[in-house]
Amino acid sequence: MDASSREALRAVRERLTELTRPASGLLERARDRLTGQERAATDEELVALAEELFAVAHLLDGQVSLRRALSDPSGSPADRAGVARRLLSGRVSGATLDLVETAARQRWSRPLDLVEATETLATDAALDAAETRGELDGVEDELFRFGRIVGGDAELSRILSDRTAPVTGKAALLDGLLAGRVSPITAMLLRNHLTGRTIGHAENVVERLSEAASTRRGQSVARVTTAVPLTDAQERRLAELLGRLYHRPIGLQVVVDPGVLGGLVIRVGDEVIDGSIAHRLEAAGRRLVG
Repeated sequence: MDASSREALRAVRERLTELTRPASGLLERARDRLTGQERAATDEELVALAEELFAVAHLLDGQVSLRRALSDPSGSPADRAGVARRLLSGRVSGATLDLVETAARQRWSRPLDLVEATETLATDAALDAAETRGELDGVEDELFRFGRIVGGDAELSRILSDRTAPVTGKAALLDGLLAGRVSPITAMLLRNHLTGRTIGHAENVVERLSEAASTRRGQSVARVTTAVPLTDAQERRLAELLGRLYHRPIGLQVVVDPGVLGGLVIRVGDEVIDGSIAHRLEAAGRRLVG
């Protein structure tokens, strides 16, 4: 997204925050009753909001003319919001309609940014629901583990990353893999993000979801690859050291890979700290060849 779309996304996320908190005080509650404003503050309401926003995102993803109409810079914000209202009124909750109208009033650099923004709102609502239920830690862990499964299975990764694969087939595959094994919120996030027409590499999609959950918990993620499992004490010590290094809380996602031979490979965002024996052997070999 460029600057104008980022600003538009910021505006609709602010509106989401307003609509997903309980009305504060008598005056605000009275205003909601007078205007008929609906909120989504309980975990059940947040889950329903997320599901509806994902449905809207999929609709926009598949309907080029519709997403163009809702993001057409030649039309007025009120006209674009009117299109959203005529399309969705009576079919979705008041909170969902409010958010889609708010999005339609913004200026988007390209129509696909509106699709991405709607998915982002849905993801935020789903993570809000997980947080309200006290399940955010578990959702983050499940997303990370599923990402490792996708990363370790080339055929599964190929199918889930294929933009031309039938959506119904992908959804059925994911339902079979996830049913009874992850929380409903994790399943909703994975199913919706991995069945979009604009999906990139599936492992990267899941990794971004995991990082979004971690960020919601107020910490960054360090992805640690080690030749042997770390003890609980070693993980705590490493998290403390990284926290001091980066000046913020750091959560660990640890992967065991005998290929590193020994030591650790640590990735925080785009920065990689490679202290593995394999890396040192490779470096020594390059020096010998040189």
